[in-house]
Amino acid sequence: MMARLGRFGFLGVAIVFHLIYIRSIFDIYFVSPIVSGMRPYAIERSSSSSAPAQRLVLFVGDGLRADKAFQSFPDPSPPDPDAPGAREPRPLAPFLRSRVLEHGTFGVSHTRVPTESRPGHVALIAGLYEDVSSVTTGWKLNPVNFDSVFNRSRHTWSWGSPDILPMFKEGASPGRIDAETYGEEFEDYSKDGTELDTWVFDKVRYLFACASTNGTLDAALRRDKNVFFLHLLGLDMTGHAYRPYSKEYLHNIKVVDQGVQEISRLIDDFYGDRRTAYVFTADHGMSDWGSHGDGHPDNTRTPLIAWGSGVAKPVISSSGTALGHEDGFSADWGLDSVRRHDVNQADIAALMAYLAGLELPVNSVGQLPLSYLTASVPEQAEAMLVNAREVLEMYRVKEQDKKAKEIRYRPYAKLGNGARSAEQRVLDIRQAIDQGQYEQGITMSQDLLQIGLEGMRYLQTYDWLFLRMLVTIGYLGWIAFALTTVIDLHVLQNEGEFLRSTVTSAFCGIVLIGLLLLLWLRSAPYTYYLYASFPVIFWEEVLQRRSALASGVRLLLAHSPTSEQDGNLLLKGFAFVGLLEALVLSYFHRSVYTICFVAAAFWPLVYGRDFISRNKILIATWSLACLSMSGFTLLPVIKIENISVILLGGLLMASVGLLYLLFEKSILSTASPTRGQLSSPLADGLSRNILGAQIGLIMLAMVITKSSVASLQAKRGLPLGNQIIGWLVLIASLTLPFLHSLQPNSHYLHRLVILFLTFSPIFIILTISYEGLFYFVFCATLVTWVRLEHHIYTYTRENRASPPPSPIPAPKPLKSAMSDISTQLRSSNETSDLEPPPLPPTSDPTATEATPPDVKPSPCSPYRPLTLSDARISLFFLYLLQSAFFSTGNIASISSFSLDSVYRLIPVFNPFSQGALLLLKLLIPFALISANLGILNQRLGVAPSSLFMVVMAISDVLTLNFFWMVRDEGSWLDIGTSISHFCIASMLCVFVAGLEFLSEVFVSGVEVAGEEEVGGKGNGNGVVKGEPSREKAVGEEQGNGSVGLGKAVAKDVKLGSS
Repeated sequence: MMARLGRFGFLGVAIVFHLIYIRSIFDIYFVSPIVSGMRPYAIERSSSSSAPAQRLVLFVGDGLRADKAFQSFPDPSPPDPDAPGAREPRPLAPFLRSRVLEHGTFGVSHTRVPTESRPGHVALIAGLYEDVSSVTTGWKLNPVNFDSVFNRSRHTWSWGSPDILPMFKEGASPGRIDAETYGEEFEDYSKDGTELDTWVFDKVRYLFACASTNGTLDAALRRDKNVFFLHLLGLDMTGHAYRPYSKEYLHNIKVVDQGVQEISRLIDDFYGDRRTAYVFTADHGMSDWGSHGDGHPDNTRTPLIAWGSGVAKPVISSSGTALGHEDGFSADWGLDSVRRHDVNQADIAALMAYLAGLELPVNSVGQLPLSYLTASVPEQAEAMLVNAREVLEMYRVKEQDKKAKEIRYRPYAKLGNGARSAEQRVLDIRQAIDQGQYEQGITMSQDLLQIGLEGMRYLQTYDWLFLRMLVTIGYLGWIAFALTTVIDLHVLQNEGEFLRSTVTSAFCGIVLIGLLLLLWLRSAPYTYYLYASFPVIFWEEVLQRRSALASGVRLLLAHSPTSEQDGNLLLKGFAFVGLLEALVLSYFHRSVYTICFVAAAFWPLVYGRDFISRNKILIATWSLACLSMSGFTLLPVIKIENISVILLGGLLMASVGLLYLLFEKSILSTASPTRGQLSSPLADGLSRNILGAQIGLIMLAMVITKSSVASLQAKRGLPLGNQIIGWLVLIASLTLPFLHSLQPNSHYLHRLVILFLTFSPIFIILTISYEGLFYFVFCATLVTWVRLEHHIYTYTRENRASPPPSPIPAPKPLKSAMSDISTQLRSSNETSDLEPPPLPPTSDPTATEATPPDVKPSPCSPYRPLTLSDARISLFFLYLLQSAFFSTGNIASISSFSLDSVYRLIPVFNPFSQGALLLLKLLIPFALISANLGILNQRLGVAPSSLFMVVMAISDVLTLNFFWMVRDEGSWLDIGTSISHFCIASMLCVFVAGLEFLSEVFVSGVEVAGEEEVGGKGNGNGVVKGEPSREKAVGEEQGNGSVGLGKAVAKDVKLGSS
C-alpha cells in the first residue's frame, strides 16, 4: 500500500500520524455530550403561587480559590500599616462571610477539567460539562450552541470580560441578553487587575441610576425572571501576574467583597421587596504558580455562597464540628460550626433556574441541591422529579441517536423495558408523591437522575473497547513500521528484499474495507476512518518486509560480539526497556532524572581503565555536567521571579561568548584543519564582529529584562520602549546568525557556539528564575555528550578486529540543504533519499566475516549501517529530550507554565500569542539537542536521519503507556494529569519529527574533523590508527583531483539527497 519511504517521507508520516492520534483520546474519552431536540421542563405552579425569587444575581469571581475566599490573612492593604493590630489575621471578605454565618448557605463547588474560563462558565450557567477540547474555543467569539439559564430568563443583563460575555449573548435568543464589556486592552497583566472589577461595579450602579429617569428601563428591571450577571476577572488577572498567595491577590479579594456588598445593598434598596436571590461562586481556582487548566485541587475547588429569597439559612452546630467538614479542607476557615454543603459545579445551574422560577436548561446534567432551598418537602419532591425527567429526556434523545447508527444496539440494562423502563419509573415516583410519600419520592427521583446520568455515560462509552483497541494496534503498528523502516534504510541500506505478496496485500485490503464499511454503517466521524486506516497500512508494510526485517535482525546480531548475543545482550535489552519505563515514571516523579543523571555521570567508567586514562578531562567534564543537571529536578516547581538569578544566567551565557571570542583560534586548533583551514583574515574579522554583536544582544537583553521586571513589580506597567526593544532583541537574535553564511566557518564547535548565542537573549527575556542556568548547563552537557559518544565510538572500533572504515560524508552548504529538503518533499514517489549512485569499488568493504553474505551492507553507501550500540545513543537522546522539558521546573501538566516572563513582551491578555512565546521557550532546548544529534550523526558516520528515526520509533512506548493511563473518572487531579501526560508525550514525538527538518539546516556546511585527543590510539593530529584520515580524503579531492573518498562522498550526498 505504501511505497518505500525515504527520510522526509518517513518524517511526514510520523508527524501526520501523531497529530491525528493525539486527537484519539478526545474522540474516545471526552466526546461532546451536547445533543438537541429535547423538550424543556419546569416546576408547574398554580397562578396563585410564585417562584422562590423574582430575580437572580450571579457574581463570578474568576479564578478565586475556595480556601483564599474563606481563610484569614493580615490585611494586605491596611490604611495604616503601623496601627495596632494591622498585622493580625482577619477574614478578607467580611460581607461574604456574614452571608455564610447569618443569611445563607455555603459550600465548595467542585469544577471539572479543563479548569478554564469557558468550560467553567458553561458548567455554571448551562449545567453542562463540555468536552476537554472545548477549552480552545473559549478564547474567541464562539457562541455556545446549547441552552443556558440566561437563555431561559426573561432578560439578562451582564457585565465583564469580552472573552466570556459575547459567547452567551450570541448563542441566546435575539435580544434576550445585554452584554457590556470593556476593551481587550484593559486585560493588561502589568496593571492593577482590580480596575476590571471596579469597572463592572460602576456599570451596575450606572444601570440602576438610569432607571430613575428611564421609565422603560425601570419597568423592564421590575419584571420577574430577570438575571444579572457580574463577571469579575480581576482575581484571575492578579493571580496570573502575582500568584494567589500574593498581597495583590488578597487585596483583590477585599475589593470584590466590598463591591458585592455595595451592589447587594443597591439592588435591595432599588426593589425593596426582599425577593432577590444572590449566588456568589467562581469558574475555577488557581494553582500556587499562578496557572490553571488541570485537575489539581487548587484549580477545582471554588467557593459557593447563596443567600436571599428562597435560600435556606445556615445550619449551625451548637457542639462540635458541623457536617460537611470531614475532609479537613476547611479546618482553618473558622467556619466549623456552620454546615458545609458541597456541590458539583453543574448543580449551580439547576439551583439558579429553580430560584428564579425558570425552566431547566435542556442540556443540564446538574442535580438540584435541596439543602440550599427553603422550599417545603412537597415542593422539593416536585422539583426533584422535574430534575430527573429533564435528565431522562437527554438520555432518550441520545439513545435514539445511537440506535439509528448501530447495527445491533445493546440498551442500558437499568433503563430497559418493562418495570425498568424510564416511563414506568417516572410513573412510580408520581404515584409516591400523589400518595404523600414525599421523602420516598425525593429519594426515588434522585436515584432515577443518577441512573439517567449512568445511562448517558453508558452511551458515551459505547464504542470505547473498539476504539481503544484500534488506537493501540495503530501505535504498535507505527512502532513496528518505524523499526522496519530504520532497518531497511539504515541497517540494510536499501539492499533488503522487497517483494510484495499479493496474498498479504489482498488480506490487508479486505480487512481495511471491512473496517471502513463498518464505520460507514455506524455513521462514524471522519477521524474514525483514519484511526482504522493507519494500523492496516502499517502492519501491511511490516508483513511485506518481514524477510528484510529478519535479515536486518541477523545483521545487527552478527555485528555484536558473541558474548553480547547471550546474557549480556539480554541484560542490555532489559536495561533499555527499564530506562523507557523510568521515563514514564518521571512524569509522576521528577526526581527520577536526578537519579539517572547521577548514574550517567559514572557511565563512562564501564569502558575500562584504558579509555578513562586517555580521556580524563572529557570524562570529568561529562561527570560535572551530569551532576549539575541532576540538581535542577530537585529545585522547586513553583518559581518566583528572581532577577538576580536571571542576570547570573545571562552573565554565564555572555561569558561563554566572550571566552570563545578571545580563544577561538586555540579552541578550533585542537581539531585538525578543516577544508578551508581555520578562517581567512577577512572571514575571521567578519565572524568575530557578528559574534560580538550576538554577545551585545545578550547584554542588552539583560539590561532590558532588569528594567522591565523592576517596572512590572512596581506596578508601573510595561514601558513601551522596553516592549519595543525586547521585541527587537528577540527578532535580531534570530536573524543575525544568518549573516555568518556570508563568510562561513565550517567547524562544528563554531556552529554550536553560534546556536548557543542565538537563543541566549530569548532565554533571558523569557525566564523568571533558574531557567537560564539550566540553559547554560544543558548546552554544556550536550556538547560534552557529542564528544564523548564520538570518543567511545572510535575507542570501541579500535578494539574490534579488522574495523571497517568510517565513511565521512562531505558537508552541504545551507543553500544546498534547503534545496534538498524542498526537492524531497516534492518527490513523494521516489525511493530512499539515502540511496546513492554507484561508486567505484573499494578495496576495503564494510562487510566483516561475521556478516552473513545475504545481508551484506551496500558497499557504495556514504554512511555506515546502524548497529545495536546506536540504539543506546538514541535512548540517550530521548532521555535528554525529556529532561529538557522537566529540568526547567515544568511538571507533566498543561497548566505548569507561568506567564510572568511573557508579560515583558505581551502584557495584554492574548492567549495564543502568549502561548506561542512559551512554546518558543520550550522548543529552544529541543532545537539545540536536534542540532547536536545532527552533528553526532556526522561524527559517527551514520545517515542524517537514522538516529532521529530510532527515537521516533521507541518514544511511542511512552505514548502507549500514557494512552492506557488516560482516565475520565476518579478525582479531577487524576483525570487532568492523565490527559496532560498523554498530550505531552505525544507532542514531544511530534517535536522530534519537526526538529529533524531543522537539524538539516542547523548542521549544513559543518565539517567534523578528528580531535587531538581521541579514545583510540591517536597519532597527534586526531586520526585514529587504522582509520583513513578525514582531511586526507578531502585533500585528495582538492589537491590532486583524483577520485578519492571525499569527492565520491560529496557527490553521493549531493545526488542521493536530491
